[in-house]
Amino acid sequence: MNKDLEEKAIDLSVISKIISDHQPFSQEEVISSLQEIQDSYGYLPKEAIDELAELTGTPVAKIYGVVTFYSGFFLTPHGKHSIKMCRGTACHVKKAPKILSAISGYLGIKDGETTDDMLFSLESIACLGTCFLSPIMLIGNQYYGKLTPKSAIKILEGIAKEEQDKK
Repeated sequence: MNKDLEEKAIDLSVISKIISDHQPFSQEEVISSLQEIQDSYGYLPKEAIDELAELTGTPVAKIYGVVTFYSGFFLTPHGKHSIKMCRGTACHVKKAPKILSAISGYLGIKDGETTDDMLFSLESIACLGTCFLSPIMLIGNQYYGKLTPKSAIKILEGIAKEEQDKK
């Protein structure tokens, strides 16, 4: 993972702006505020969580309870494209571990890591609930099913090419 991003100074003025958009601030605003903070930074920096707690009077433990409960929140920098590879039974028997290994090798990262260019994060998850498409991966909101190691790599190459073309 790219350590430069983690060590970069965090502009906490973003937090004040987000909170001002949620006035009067109530405990029901914690999740939506965290989502906006994550959208701003790409993850939830510790400093941002501390600032949210201080400015809203919400206990830090309560905020961390929310963050750790929901799988969509990240405490470390996360890639632009989040790859979730299913490891459920249906996917497992259809060789999902080989696909995960191929993706890991192609990206040069392990399960739970992010590429240095911050383009991809890789995560194996218990089940995506789409067994009829097994083996399957989810990238963002797009499901890719009936995968092989080769087809999974081709999908990632396409995404990388699209990103390169945008530059």
